Amino acid sequence: MEVVELFFLALALSLDAFGIILCIGINKDSTLKSIMTFVFSFGFFQFALSFLGGYTGINFNKYIFPIPTFVGGLIIIVIGILMLLEGFNEKEKSILLNKSMYFILGISVSIDALVIGFTTLSYIGNLFYLLTCSLFVGLITAIVCTLGAILSKYIKKISIISSYIDYIGGVILTLVGLKMLFF
Repeated sequence: MEVVELFFLALALSLDAFGIILCIGINKDSTLKSIMTFVFSFGFFQFALSFLGGYTGINFNKYIFPIPTFVGGLIIIVIGILMLLEGFNEKEKSILLNKSMYFILGISVSIDALVIGFTTLSYIGNLFYLLTCSLFVGLITAIVCTLGAILSKYIKKISIISSYIDYIGGVILTLVGLKMLFF
């Protein structure tokens, strides 16, 4: 696989995580520590699941392909709906900043990396090259998420957005989940 092709593949895989890190970053309760934990989580799981998918993809490609995207989409839709409800209920602490969300969202946004590993990276015969490609995917995701976190810092300052953060985040997460389910 060419470096340019791998870069665009990694960039495409990181877009779901970018949308979610924007939602997390604009949340009034988010801290630098929680944001960076999400960045690490998203980068790590993109790496781990793309590697796992590439390593086992040849044997399971025709049986598992549609299931991971469906499950990941449903999880993100549920989280988006919970975030919308949270906006209506005026809770004190955001559901996104719950410690279990580092794992849940990390896995959810990386399920497509598992699928890409099954379908695209599984043709890489050399295990070291597969590891290198998977690390590259995780690194690009971490960089894109870091840029999203920086951008969210400025978006948060726009007063109209800060008034509707839970609603905006819930809608974005629901749309990301729907995209995973249907497109």
